[in-house]
Amino acid sequence: MSVLHKLRDRIQQKGLRRTLKKLWEHYVFLHLELLWMERDLVSPIKPHTLKPYSPLSLVTITAQNADAFTKHFGDRIETMRELAAEGHTGHMHLDEEGHAVAFIWGSKRDYFDRHYYRCWFPVKAGEFFEFGGEMARPYFGTSLSVDVQIALWNAMRAQGCDKVVDVCETRNIPALKLHIRMGYHEQGRVTHVYGLFGRWRLFRETRYDGSRLEPLRKPGQPVVAAPA
Repeated sequence: MSVLHKLRDRIQQKGLRRTLKKLWEHYVFLHLELLWMERDLVSPIKPHTLKPYSPLSLVTITAQNADAFTKHFGDRIETMRELAAEGHTGHMHLDEEGHAVAFIWGSKRDYFDRHYYRCWFPVKAGEFFEFGGEMARPYFGTSLSVDVQIALWNAMRAQGCDKVVDVCETRNIPALKLHIRMGYHEQGRVTHVYGLFGRWRLFRETRYDGSRLEPLRKPGQPVVAAPA
């Protein structure tokens, strides 16, 4: 398929404004704000109204079983193999046909994300960095988004961790709301990622007071401050 045909199809799917914005960010200038959050691994999750889902099998991701991603995440197979080979802890949830419908990763050491942000995420002793969580579209809105995290937290507790830390793009509203539901605390810091002409990346960190998540909370939902 030619470049013009691909561009036409993308405009039809995403709209002209979103397509132009994506092209600008890819080829000219990109600015992402990554909000740092944390949570202990033992506090219970508050009740939710997410939909149930059919039973799935939890499997540790290895370089040998990454072909399970073919159906829903075919472009991630090599990335999954690389992460497993590097020794990170990865979980995938398989349907009855053996297809991965969700996955998530954790790292006990400083993590360099060379696949997307292309920057380092430091990890302190006792913590683990959670990243790469994703589900297939048929499972959006189900309690699988909660269960995949809890399963990883339990696995990392068994490895000696007592805290999970991660980052979330400030423009990813569904993911931010999920963090609120899961009881994460804001750390009051943001990693800024700048992309120039699709080639260079620059990074800086800023601090803030108060809550960046407050506008997303349901009425009457309390703000949970980070532990001192």
